[in-house]
Amino acid sequence: MTARRGELLLVTGERQDQRTALSLLLSGRMKATGGQLSWDNNPRTRLLRQAAALVDSPGVNEPEEHLSVRDLVTEDLALIPRRYRGALLSGPWLKVNRFEDIADLWTEQLEPGRRLQLLTALALANPRTDLLVVDSPDRHSADELTWLPRLEELASDAGRPLAVVAAVSAVPDSWNGPVAVIGNEAPAAEPHPGRHAAEAGQDPEYSETTLETEVAK
Repeated sequence: MTARRGELLLVTGERQDQRTALSLLLSGRMKATGGQLSWDNNPRTRLLRQAAALVDSPGVNEPEEHLSVRDLVTEDLALIPRRYRGALLSGPWLKVNRFEDIADLWTEQLEPGRRLQLLTALALANPRTDLLVVDSPDRHSADELTWLPRLEELASDAGRPLAVVAAVSAVPDSWNGPVAVIGNEAPAAEPHPGRHAAEAGQDPEYSETTLETEVAK
C-alpha cells in the first residue's frame, strides 16, 4: 500500500480488530511482526510516531462518552510537546477553531461529521503532525458525507499537505482515489512517481500480512 502527502488513501478491512491493528501499526503505536516500517526513509519507529496522529481509534484513544468537549480539548492540548504548546488553552482554541458552539456538549452528543472535525483539528494542533491515521470513521454513520469530504480536504490542503490514511469497512461508491485492502493477497495502490510518498508492501516470504512503508522527501 502507498500513502502520499497531499493524498487520502482508504484501506479496507472487514473486521474492526484488523482496522485498529493497521492503524496502530501505521501510526507507530504497534510493532510489526514482519516486514519493514519507515518514515522519510528512516526505519526508526520514534520518528514515525512523532509525525503520525492516530485519530478516534476504538478502545485506544476514542473520546470517553461522558466527557465534555471542553475537557477533551484541555486534555488533548496538554499532550502536545511543551515546546510546541505555547499558550494553548481550551477556551481560545475552541474560539479560534470555531468549536465554541459545541464546547459544553458531551462527546457522545456530537454528530459524526462534527466529531471528526474536532478530533482531526486537535490532532493538527501539534505542528509536527504530517500523517493522519483515522480508524474506522465510517463506524459512526453510513453516510460517507460525514467523513470523506473532511479527510479529502485535509489531505489536499496546499498550506499543510498531509498524508491521510483511513481504515474503513468498505470503500464508498463515489470514491475513485487510491485503495488498499488488508490481507496478504491485497493489490497495492498505484504509485505516483515524483511525489512525496509513504509506501507499504507485502513480502511473500511472510505467512502473515507484512507492511513496508517509506516516505521520501
